[in-house]
Amino acid sequence: MTVEHRVEIGKEVLKFNTGYFAKQAHGAVLVSYGETVVFASAVMENSVKEGQDFFPLTVDYREKVYAAGKIPGGFIKREARPTDRETLVCRLTDRPLRPLFPDGFINEVQVIIYVLSHDKQNQPDVLAINAASAALSVSGMPFKGPVGAVRIGRLNGEFILNPTFDEIKNSDINLVVAGTVKAVTMIEGESKNVSEAEILKAVETAHENIKKVCAAQEEFTRMVNPSPLAYKSYSPDESLKSELKQRYHGELVNLKNYIDKKERENAFDAIAGKAKEELAEQFPETIGQAKSLLDEMDGEIMRKRILDDGIRADGRNLREVRPIDIITGLLPRTHGSAVFTRGQTQSLGITTLGTVNDAQRLDSLEGESHKRFMLHYHFPPFSVGETGRTGGAGRREIGHGMLAERSLAYAVPDEKDFPYTIRQVSEILESNGSSSMATVCSGSLAMFDAGVPLKAAVAGIAMGLILEGERFAILSDILGLEDHLGDMDFKVAGTSAGITAFQLDIKVEGITTEIMRVALDQAKEGRLHILDKMNAVMPAPNKELSPYAPKFKQIKIDPDKIGGVIGAGGRIIKKIIEDSGADLNIEDDGTISISSSDSASIEKAEKIILGIVEDVKVGTVYDAVVKKIMEFGAFVEFLPGKEGLVHISNLDHTRVKSVRDVVKEGDSIRVKVIKVDKQGRIDLSRKDALE
Repeated sequence: MTVEHRVEIGKEVLKFNTGYFAKQAHGAVLVSYGETVVFASAVMENSVKEGQDFFPLTVDYREKVYAAGKIPGGFIKREARPTDRETLVCRLTDRPLRPLFPDGFINEVQVIIYVLSHDKQNQPDVLAINAASAALSVSGMPFKGPVGAVRIGRLNGEFILNPTFDEIKNSDINLVVAGTVKAVTMIEGESKNVSEAEILKAVETAHENIKKVCAAQEEFTRMVNPSPLAYKSYSPDESLKSELKQRYHGELVNLKNYIDKKERENAFDAIAGKAKEELAEQFPETIGQAKSLLDEMDGEIMRKRILDDGIRADGRNLREVRPIDIITGLLPRTHGSAVFTRGQTQSLGITTLGTVNDAQRLDSLEGESHKRFMLHYHFPPFSVGETGRTGGAGRREIGHGMLAERSLAYAVPDEKDFPYTIRQVSEILESNGSSSMATVCSGSLAMFDAGVPLKAAVAGIAMGLILEGERFAILSDILGLEDHLGDMDFKVAGTSAGITAFQLDIKVEGITTEIMRVALDQAKEGRLHILDKMNAVMPAPNKELSPYAPKFKQIKIDPDKIGGVIGAGGRIIKKIIEDSGADLNIEDDGTISISSSDSASIEKAEKIILGIVEDVKVGTVYDAVVKKIMEFGAFVEFLPGKEGLVHISNLDHTRVKSVRDVVKEGDSIRVKVIKVDKQGRIDLSRKDALE
C-alpha cells in the first residue's frame, strides 16, 4: 500500500511517500521538495556478530548525475567514488540520527540515500536528513525519532526557510539545523560575521519549523503503522561492573593527578590491564567488557568532579583556555606559514598563492563553478602517538577541513581586491581536542604571514557540555577526553565582531535554548581571548607578499578586441603564454589578468597584448617573422595574429631578383608600416626599417 503525507514548509510542500519503491528494505521513503526528489532506504541486520559491543551505523549519500539531466564526465561514464560534498552530507545526516538509537541496540544499520531528481534550486542535503529519518521511522527499528531538518537563511534582515541556491548567495546566514520536537540536536553552517544573538534567533526560528516536519513524520509513520523489528538488547555484565567498581574505583579517581594526555592514557591502560589479568578467571566469558566498563566509570567520575567542583581532567576551570604558543614565518620558501599550539593540539598552517588558473573547478548537479579559496586538513596517526592508515582524505578530514574553510571564507578578500587563488593547508602535528579550530587559527595567521589582506583575524574554539538532569556545565576549549565522555561538541569560529561558522553535535536527545545561549556567550569570551593572543604576535597582514609568490597585473582592453588576443582555437593566447611564460585570464568585460612569479614575464605578455590590440599606425617599426614566401614578396607576422606583406620592391635598397635572395621562412626581420588600406590590409617595408 502506498502512503503519502504532505506538509507546507517555507515556499514549497514537503512530501513523504512510501510503499511502492524498494519493498524489501525495512524502510524506504521518497521525499520531494519542489522538483528535487531524494530516496532513502534503511536496513537492519537481524543478528549481531559474536563479540560485538558497539552500534555500527553507516550512512551513504550519493548524488546521481542523471538527477540533473547530465552524463558523467571522464572516460568511465558512471558515478565514481563519493565527492567531498557527498561525504559531507553523509556526515551531516549521520550526526542527528546516531544519538536517537537506544542504549543496548547494537544491530548493524545501513542507511543509503540517492538524489533522484534535482531542480537546481532546492538543496538536497536537508531532504537527505528528513528522508533518512522517515525511512528509519517507518522501518520498525527502535529509533527514538523522528528528526526534522531545515536550512535557515536571512536576506535583508528577514529569515528565509529552505532558501534556494540563488537566495543563499546573498544571505548572511546559512545554517542547516536538525532536531526533534523537543530540542535541537545538530547545527552546521556559516554566517557573515553575525552576532551570537542573531544566530540564536535563526536557530529558534528553524526549530519552530522542525517541529512541523517532525509532526508530519509522526503522522506519516502512524499511517504506515510499521511492526516493530525484533532485536536482542546488549547489556554489560553487571556482576563484572560491580566488581570493577569495588576494586578499581579509587585508582580511577586518582587519574586526576595525570594532566598530560599520554600519561593519563597509560595510567588508565595499566588499570584496565591489571583488571583483565586479575578478573579473567572469575569472569572468563565477559572479561572483554572490562575496559569499556572502566571507561564508563572514568567518565562518571570526571563528570561528577566537573559538576560538583568545577575542575576538569587537566586541572583547568570551566572557562579556562589552554596555554597558547604561536610561531609565524617558519617555512622560508612557502608563501606564508604559522604554527598554532594550544595545549597538546598543534596545527601547522601553510598558505600558497596561485593564479586564477589554479582555481578548483567544481562540477556538481547545479552545474560547473570555480573555487578560489580552498582548505585541506591532514590528520596523520602520529599526531595522537599511534600508527595507522595514511593516504587519501577520510570522512573526518574532509569534514574538519570544510568546517575550517567555512570559518575563514568570510574573511578572504574579494577577487577584485586580491586576484589570487588561495590554498590553505593544515598539517595536524599533535592533537588533544579541537584540531579543526586550531586549523582556523593557524590558517588566519598563515594568511596574515602571506600578506593576504583578510577582512579580520579569525579564531575558533570548541565547547563541551556535561548535562545531568537540570544541572549542566559548559566547558571552554575541550580536550579529546571531554569530547569522548561529554554530551556536546560545539565548535564556534569568528572574528572579534561576530560568528563566521559553527557546528553543533549533541550526544543526548537535545539541549535547551538557555544552554545554547550560555555556550555561545562563553565561546565568545574564549574566542576573544584567543584572538588577543594571535594579535599580540601578528596584529595585521604583512604588507609585502613573499618573493616566491606569483605576481599580478591587470589591464583593460576593448571587449571587441578580445577575439584578436585569443585567436582562432586559442592559437594566439597560447602563443603569448608560451613566449612570455606568464598565465593569462580574460574576462568578458575586457579585463585581462597577467600573472607570473617573474615580473619580466608579465611585462613581456603585457607588451604583446597591447601590441595586438593597438591600432596599427603608419610609420611604426616592428620586429617580425617571415611566415610565407611568394614571388611578389614575403608575408610576415609582426604581432601575434597580425600579418602584413613586404613587397619585393620594399625588401632592400638595391634591386631584388628573387625574394629568397634576401629572406626565407622563419627569418626575423625589422619592418616599418607604410600603408593600411580600408580593408585593413597592411603594407610593410624592410628597406625603410633599415634606415
